[in-house]
Amino acid sequence: MSGGTPIARVWPAPGTGPLTDPQLTALYDRATQPHLRVNFVASADGAVTLDDYSAGLSGEPDKRVFGLLRMLCDGLLVAAGTLRHEGYGAVRLSADRRAWRRERGLAEFPTLVVVSGSLDLDPAQGCFADAPVRPLVLTRSGAVPPAGLAEVADLIRCGTDHVDLAAGLAEVRRRGLGQVLCEGGPHLFGALTAADLVDELCLTVAPLLAGAGPGRITAGPGSAARHLPLRHVLAADDGVLMLRYARDPGDPPPAP
Repeated sequence: MSGGTPIARVWPAPGTGPLTDPQLTALYDRATQPHLRVNFVASADGAVTLDDYSAGLSGEPDKRVFGLLRMLCDGLLVAAGTLRHEGYGAVRLSADRRAWRRERGLAEFPTLVVVSGSLDLDPAQGCFADAPVRPLVLTRSGAVPPAGLAEVADLIRCGTDHVDLAAGLAEVRRRGLGQVLCEGGPHLFGALTAADLVDELCLTVAPLLAGAGPGRITAGPGSAARHLPLRHVLAADDGVLMLRYARDPGDPPPAP
């Protein structure tokens, strides 16, 4: 899909016209090494939700890039709370995006990877019951799964008191999922940042003020600041900005 609200590149080199889907794909292309990309949308005053859901901040341009990022990834990482609250269904792609993946030797669908320390998950939820690829669940050693979960997902136990994200991500990559896209929520983003596992942040800024109340795109205990250079700025005709920050290509990947 290249129609809808036009999106143009404004930095570092302003474009000469609306970007097509192949041009957008090239701007967000797959990395040459294992890579963790985080994708969020926020209001201009930093809110992560509107009326308690992220969907209230997301318009057609954001959904367009959202879909392309899913097409590009091997694994789709999401926290259990976000999975429940946002009502995730099965992770599926359109026929043309599945064809794009097949042409590049990729699996037709990315694998859903859920982070859950408590295993408070519903095996009947669409993201599990209707999944085209068996999901993975990163959990801690003592968590007890609900009845039926082991029939619809593979459990990866990493950590004792909490989920060890570095160990879990290393196992995910060992299974061939080198390009991982994280869709939240804020506590998972905060924990990934604290562990220095984030290689890239794609942030859509909606042109509205949400006011006081909603949280930020990151949450949890404080951690050291991480330098993440700006790579490009895109602007849609409806006023939405799309910012991409990423580590320098020459930086070594974080140690597992």
